[in-house]
Amino acid sequence: MTRAESAIQVADWRQRVFALYDEVRVLSLVNPEAAHGVWRDGRDELFRTHPQTPLLADDRPGFTGLPVAPYDPAWRFEVEITAPDAPGGFDFETGTDGVVPFELVGHASIPELGRLDVWRLRSYGGGLFIPVRDGLAGTTGGTYGGGRYLIDSIKGAHLGTGGTPGSLVLDFNFAYNPSCAYDPAWACPLAPLGNRVSGNIPVGELYVR
Repeated sequence: MTRAESAIQVADWRQRVFALYDEVRVLSLVNPEAAHGVWRDGRDELFRTHPQTPLLADDRPGFTGLPVAPYDPAWRFEVEITAPDAPGGFDFETGTDGVVPFELVGHASIPELGRLDVWRLRSYGGGLFIPVRDGLAGTTGGTYGGGRYLIDSIKGAHLGTGGTPGSLVLDFNFAYNPSCAYDPAWACPLAPLGNRVSGNIPVGELYVR
């Protein structure tokens, strides 16, 4: 495969992810559980059929779907983003795309769970980034040890704004594993300290290896 062919395939993958979230955002306003089903089925189809699937070649023949927990409406929130206590940021070395800088832009407080840092990508394309690592991380039948993503808007993963200015929809049922959970060749920014919570988040994409 040439570099151009690979680049075209990656662009197609991202276009399809954006289209999936466009559909999910609209449907989730009236029926979040149905939107979750569309999201789950759409991602299964991408992982199963797309040439840029993060599944390893040995894992593709027996693939029957990603391990996603049933929808639980108690895990959907509209949260206001509060200003950060102090400036913050981190640089992530990808190894292939160079250093990706992130800037702390605020905090999101989740009832009975805690506070998550909200990050902005400080390079071309911008975008919001909210990862989360919970108490089930690394446990058998739990969640991915490095944490999952709630929002990564530069890649289209974004459920939209809330009903009040400066708020976001955070639905943990849509938390998903980064690509490095399936292929170690990928370099993925994982949840920093401000995005780690001790409580269990039993919804969203789980991790079974």
